[in-house]
Amino acid sequence: QVQLMESGGGLVQAGGSLKLSCAASGNIASTNAMGWYRRAPGKQRELVARLANGGSTNYADSVKGRVTISRDNAKNTVYLQMNSLKPEDTGVYYCNAETWVGAFIWGRGTQVTVSS
Repeated sequence: QVQLMESGGGLVQAGGSLKLSCAASGNIASTNAMGWYRRAPGKQRELVARLANGGSTNYADSVKGRVTISRDNAKNTVYLQMNSLKPEDTGVYYCNAETWVGAFIWGRGTQVTVSS
């Protein structure tokens, strides 16, 4: 299967920027989309951004205009560039891969903390 490894999380002040990386390995050809989800304190996991193989993207309304998802196929890495961060962006961010047979694969997560 595909294995995912997130990195790049940390502590940042409100208004700052952060770039998360997700390195993928294994049967990457089995995936048809990559995404980033997050779980904020006291809330359910939610979609942040999704990138389909064809290039179409989806963003949560709360991050639209501040977040960009991209991937480097040569490096088998997907990125999440986050700008103008807000305290409500705080949470554990998970990399996700969707397979052609409908399975969701998850990374272990990386903590993002945005201070006031």
